[in-house]
Amino acid sequence: MHLSLRQLSTFREVMRSGSISQAARAVGRTQPAVSTMVQTLEDQLGFALFVRTQGKLTPTPEAHFFLEECEDILGRVERTERTLERMSGLQSGKLKVACHPAASSVFLPRLLTRFLRGKDDLDVALIMRSSDVIEDLIAAQQFDVGFAETPRPRASIHQTDHDLECVCVLPPDDPLARSAVITPQDLDGRPMAVLFNEHSTAVQTEAAFHEAGCRFNKRLELRTFLPGLQFVAEGLCVMVCDMITAYGHLMVAPEGQQLAIRRFRPRISNRVSILTPGYATQSLAARAFISDLEAAVIRMQDDIEREIAK
Repeated sequence: MHLSLRQLSTFREVMRSGSISQAARAVGRTQPAVSTMVQTLEDQLGFALFVRTQGKLTPTPEAHFFLEECEDILGRVERTERTLERMSGLQSGKLKVACHPAASSVFLPRLLTRFLRGKDDLDVALIMRSSDVIEDLIAAQQFDVGFAETPRPRASIHQTDHDLECVCVLPPDDPLARSAVITPQDLDGRPMAVLFNEHSTAVQTEAAFHEAGCRFNKRLELRTFLPGLQFVAEGLCVMVCDMITAYGHLMVAPEGQQLAIRRFRPRISNRVSILTPGYATQSLAARAFISDLEAAVIRMQDDIEREIAK
């Protein structure tokens, strides 16, 4: 026995309307086609669904039982269709995102806020972890998307890399804020906030000072650049920091209280990557979010360029 959904839905409509002609109009078929479908359904089931008397249909007890089964089956199908429709519209499902500290306070939350508008049934898990932990979470397929400093390539991770340049952040009234480009000679001996010694940006910055023959005055050693913004604002130091931290400051600082952001040369690189599990198929929501994230990284670089050019 092979019953089709069309047979079930047509039978349900006949039961609801009590008439072949009305059911035909409701399902968009001709009356003979509906009559033939009901007859075929009865032949397949092996029992009568209706008693036909002078052109009228009277449901049998078996028809009422069969209707309950049809309602249950068709109800599940219709619920599934609605769920799939919401999923195809990125309105339903689950998205798990892990990001490193620089992006966790402003950049990613702002992006997710825009992404989630109109998607009431899409649930999101967002955690902040160090880049090496995020790498392992993505490799283990525990999260859909990771945004972290670029790891070494490995088969269990697919990565899209972005090489972002670091920028120099100064108090807005600093005389150097009038310069378009800041160099180690400009910062010779000035107190600086820098990440811990092993971090790539700290290594590159110190090397740039030494190669220029300038004194590298590391007054504050940090785990992340975020608290350094406060130290710069108070005039305790200047900072050559990652672009994402500087961009987050621009997005939230009140007008007139923004720090000066200038280009630093020689170029200090801070590579970040969008990470996804290498052996897993991405959901529609994950693919859409990744597209938005890639666009946001490009938009950030453009916005920073405009800020530097002021």
